[in-house]
Amino acid sequence: MSTARYVEHVMGMPISLALRGRHTDDDAAHEAWAAVMNRLRAVDLVFSTYRDDSYITRLGRGEIGLDECPPEVPEVLALGEQARRDSTGAFDVWRDGLDPSGVVKGWAADRAADHLRALPDTDFCLSAGGDLVCRTLDPYGRPWRIGVEHPHDPDRIIAVVPVTTGAVATSGTAHRGEHIVDARTGRAPAAVASVTVVGESLTWADIDATAAYAHGPDAAEWLRTRVGRSGLVVWEDGSSTVVDGYRLP
Repeated sequence: MSTARYVEHVMGMPISLALRGRHTDDDAAHEAWAAVMNRLRAVDLVFSTYRDDSYITRLGRGEIGLDECPPEVPEVLALGEQARRDSTGAFDVWRDGLDPSGVVKGWAADRAADHLRALPDTDFCLSAGGDLVCRTLDPYGRPWRIGVEHPHDPDRIIAVVPVTTGAVATSGTAHRGEHIVDARTGRAPAAVASVTVVGESLTWADIDATAAYAHGPDAAEWLRTRVGRSGLVVWEDGSSTVVDGYRLP
């Protein structure tokens, strides 16, 4: 079965798509890809923390109220509040002003993937900056094989995750430096180098990967409390911990 691939940039990151099956390089595939990118561009206009005129920036400055924002904004903030509670405060979109970026990427890709789910008889794997949502229509068919980078050597694959339908997200410092903090302390977590989470939803795989990373030395212990998640925690010393039956190659 041949695979067609697409790549563009939006929201400050590469967006890539692999399609296989009935619609890979025809009008239906091209229209679905265009719709994915249009949805992500619309999300960027609302949620970008780098745009002075975005709704989220204006809300954070107190220039507008929540009732003046599109309905996606309270939806994302509600997810952020649930994540704060679930993580016992380690994950907080209000930690230093308003920054829901830790929610938006996975949530946006999940929503954009609706256009791909509508393609009949077609498998897809959509990557948003390395976090992926996949579908394989035949549960016993060929899975998507997702490589997990070693946080100390991005050219090295430390694990391969076979995914039929589901999501994979990784949080760490390999590409963006120390951008994640434990919201309870305001400090970068110690001991942990990266956390990869596998789950049904990219929204929650992405949130949980970030929240687990924020827990630092307690990353694996906290991740074990998340029902339906598998994961791999890589520690600063290069050792790793498998959570919930996650299989290494």
